[in-house]
Amino acid sequence: MIYTLQIFSALFLDFLFGDPRWYPHPVKGIGLLCRISEKITRRLTKNLILAGSFTVAIVLFVTGCLVFLLLTASYAVSSIFGDIAAILLLYTTFAAKDLMRHSMAVYNCLVHDSDLDSARVAVGRIVGRDTQTLSESEISKACVETVAENMVDGITAPFFFAVFFSLFSPYLGMTAIGWSAVGAFVYKGVNTMDSMIGYKNDKYMYFGRMAARVDDFVNFIPARISSLLLIIAAFILKLDYRGAAKIFFRDRLNHSSPNAGHTEAAVAGALGIRLGGPLLYSGTIVDKPFIGDDIHEIKADDIKTSNKLILLGSFLFITTFLLLRGVARVT
Repeated sequence: MIYTLQIFSALFLDFLFGDPRWYPHPVKGIGLLCRISEKITRRLTKNLILAGSFTVAIVLFVTGCLVFLLLTASYAVSSIFGDIAAILLLYTTFAAKDLMRHSMAVYNCLVHDSDLDSARVAVGRIVGRDTQTLSESEISKACVETVAENMVDGITAPFFFAVFFSLFSPYLGMTAIGWSAVGAFVYKGVNTMDSMIGYKNDKYMYFGRMAARVDDFVNFIPARISSLLLIIAAFILKLDYRGAAKIFFRDRLNHSSPNAGHTEAAVAGALGIRLGGPLLYSGTIVDKPFIGDDIHEIKADDIKTSNKLILLGSFLFITTFLLLRGVARVT
C-alpha cells in the first residue's frame, strides 16, 4: 500500500506540474552524458558499431550509478528524506502532462484560435516531419500519431521498469520506490540515447545501431501490453473497440519501428481513422505504410479523443502492474 501511494504521488506530480521550466531536467543530463560519451568512444575506436556499444554501456552504467548513489546519500539522512528524493526523481521520468499539454496546444490553435499557421508551428515542436504546408487534417493526424506513439516512451515503459526494478528491493537493500527511480532512469537513458543517436543516417547508421536495438528491446513488452489495454480503454470510452482490435492485429507492424506501430494501430482502429502514409522530411517525401482504415476524416477533435484514450489506457496499465506486484507480495 505504501509503495502504491508513493508511485501515485510521482504520477500525480507529473500530472499536476509536468516538466517545470525553472530547473534543469535530469533527462537533459543524460543527453549531455550521451554527447560526451560519443566524443570519447569515437576517439577510442574507428569501429563505429563498437564505439556506439561502448556509449550505450557508459551512459546506462553512469546513469544508474548516479541515481543509486544520490538515493543512497538521501537515505543516509533519513528514510523519509530518501523516499521523497526517490519520488521526485521518479516524477521526472514521466511525461504524461507534457504530452497532453503540447497536443492540446495544437488543438487549441485549430479549434479556439482557428489559426492554421500557429497550429503548424505547435505541431512542429512535437514531430520531426515538415509542417509548413500541412492542412488541418494533416496537422491533426501528426498530433494523434505522436500522442499514440509517446504513450509508451513517456508513460507506460518508464512505469514498467520502475515496477520491475522495485522487485530488487528485498534483495539489494534499498526501498522499492528507490529502486523504481533507478529503473525508470535506466529506461530513460535508453530512450534518450535512441532519440539522439538511433538514426539511420550517415552519421549514426552504425554508431547508433546498438542504442536503437536496445530501445527496441526494452519497449517490446510495454508497447504490446499498452496496445491491448487501449482496446479495453476504447470499450470503456464507447469507441470502436472492435476496430481497435482489428487494426491492431492487422497493421501493428506497418511501421519502421517494431514497437511504435502497436499503439498507433490501436488508436487508429478505435477512432476509425488512417494514420501513416507518405510524409515530408526535410523536403524529401518518405513513403510509409498506412495504419488503419479511412472511415472518418481526421479532425481536431480526434486529438482530444486520443488524449482521453491514452490516459485511460495508461491508467489501466498502471493499475494492472500494481495489482500484479501486489499478487507477488513484494513489499
